[in-house]
Amino acid sequence: MHIAIVTAEGFNELDSFIALGILNRIRRPGWRVSICSPSATVTSMNGVTVHAQSRLGDAAAADVVLFGSGMQTREFVADADHMAALVLDPSRQLIGAQCSGTLVLAKLGLLRGVPACTDLTTRPWVVEAGVDVLEQPFFAAGNVATAGGCLSSHYLAAWVIARTEGVEAARSAIHYVAPVGEKEGYVERAMAHVERYLPAVPAVHAA
Repeated sequence: MHIAIVTAEGFNELDSFIALGILNRIRRPGWRVSICSPSATVTSMNGVTVHAQSRLGDAAAADVVLFGSGMQTREFVADADHMAALVLDPSRQLIGAQCSGTLVLAKLGLLRGVPACTDLTTRPWVVEAGVDVLEQPFFAAGNVATAGGCLSSHYLAAWVIARTEGVEAARSAIHYVAPVGEKEGYVERAMAHVERYLPAVPAVHAA
């Protein structure tokens, strides 16, 4: 199972790192979560430089692809080479995005006829791309999910874990990171957003 978190120049640390941390709560052979970038290193909106663990071309073969947001997302989607490298297929991959990452999905044509969530800043650009934006933190249709707001990262992570490892594994991962004294309520609130969009079939472990 390879989960690629697409993380570009000017990225928002909360989006990429919160998802990375929660998804790595799953400990089983073959489970890999990577920072997936267009270059060997990328620097965040607050000056944190990280080394890529996979590259954009690897996203096509990943089981799950998540897009975080950042200050340079419009430049990213305007780069023909970046977009051409993202050969994604929701019939065989779970694909998610939050905030300006939703704009990437829109430009890739993955949100045709599907409403989506994003942040307030990105909303006009997503609407301009022909997508109806919802006033809620999380939405999923089939294998494509979107979330709005920096702290919605845990909804995407919970959705991925629930879809691949089951609801109880997702609850456990969120319980671990939730604040002490608020854990039960935190888990219930997070899973209430996610569970309504889960298919009525058991989780399937990918190779």
